[in-house]
Amino acid sequence: VKAGQPLTVEADVKNTSSIAGDEVAELYLEYGQKPGAPIRALKGFKRFHLAPGQTRRVSFTLDPRELSVVTEKGERMVLPGNYTVFVGGSQPTKGAPGVGARFQISGQQKLPQ
Repeated sequence: VKAGQPLTVEADVKNTSSIAGDEVAELYLEYGQKPGAPIRALKGFKRFHLAPGQTRRVSFTLDPRELSVVTEKGERMVLPGNYTVFVGGSQPTKGAPGVGARFQISGQQKLPQ
């Protein structure tokens, strides 16, 4: 992803039970070792109903502001480097159900505060 461009994340969510129910898909962004950045941040969620055995594709779009951090100088920046996105029913901890993918941002961009 080039700094300043949005990123679209899609994942399939399946109800593996025999009972209909609601699910909340959560999208987390992990910043890697960026100075001043949190380890991870919740960037979106969607609640929806699934019938037994039903699969639904969820889609999130992260704009440049959602991909940015506030630096130690107080500037909002999209920084180059490696990042990870995770979509699941909770935070991405060891063994948490969900899917993750790594991506890289090239270049950097200063954003308005």
